Amino acid sequence: MADIFELSLVLNLRDSLSDEEVTELRWHLGLGGKPETLRTVTAFPIVVEDDCGEFLTEDHPVPLLGRHGEAWKVDGALVSVLLRTEGGAWALTARQEIHPDEFDRTGELLSWLATRADDRHRSATGAVRLGWTRFCESDRFEPLVVRDGEVVWP
Repeated sequence: MADIFELSLVLNLRDSLSDEEVTELRWHLGLGGKPETLRTVTAFPIVVEDDCGEFLTEDHPVPLLGRHGEAWKVDGALVSVLLRTEGGAWALTARQEIHPDEFDRTGELLSWLATRADDRHRSATGAVRLGWTRFCESDRFEPLVVRDGEVVWP
């Protein structure tokens, strides 16, 4: 058994995204090259062992929602799409597999997206609905919500 979850995002983003924000978001979605400066998620630390057996922490940026193709555990396809709508806003749809070890870093990106989500995704309590999650062996979907700047993970 693997601790893999399906992460599905379906939201519209306001039209006020800057060119730099769009470029970085496209990179995270696997749709473009890495920008010189990362502003939404800035640290990607991993521990590596050097030639002398010492452990070092290095920064290895990777797109957080950029997998495309056949899903490993949740069946179907992994995709990410970002489109400019006729009204000028941005439509974002993504379906990814995610391990709980990735929750914190991916949560940074999702919290950033919540601040740029169209108001219709915001509930009366201020929580922002981004989509849903599902454990790979379950048929039950759980809402994917950002509340007070933090993702509510399963």
